[in-house]
Amino acid sequence: MAQALPKPALRPFLPADVPILAAIFAASIEELTGDDYNEAQQQAWMEAAESEEFGKRLGADLTLVATLEGSPVGFASLHGADHIRMLYVHPAVSGQGIATMLVDALEKLAGGRGTEKLTVDASDTAQGFFAKRGYVAMQRNSITVNDEWLANTTMQKTLGTGPASGALQ
Repeated sequence: MAQALPKPALRPFLPADVPILAAIFAASIEELTGDDYNEAQQQAWMEAAESEEFGKRLGADLTLVATLEGSPVGFASLHGADHIRMLYVHPAVSGQGIATMLVDALEKLAGGRGTEKLTVDASDTAQGFFAKRGYVAMQRNSITVNDEWLANTTMQKTLGTGPASGALQ
């Protein structure tokens, strides 16, 4: 008899999550962004999780944690009412719908709060994911992270449009 795969679940961020979410953040950057960013850029980006600021940002935002069998495997955060600040999934579960589940939830929460448009500064690695969800590129950015230049793209979605709409039914 076939065994069912464990179903992912969502829960709110807890301060005790910071170390495991920092590890997911680093693993995601190290293993999933190599086609778009060089090693020095990846290292500079990963170092952001080593500061106290990382946990403070997670706590200040509306942060959701995706779990499998109770263990965190990804997270996403909504900064303010309308900006997805972070979306990271452990490479071991990449492509299994975890990021989609996280962004669906953020879109629904934002829409339920009256937000009409969401923005995200998508890495080159994540840009295709967001485009498939109906986010449109607005501008290209170059940012400095720990003395390294990284490119990303500000993307925007009007809630209630595009695939997997976040509008409440």
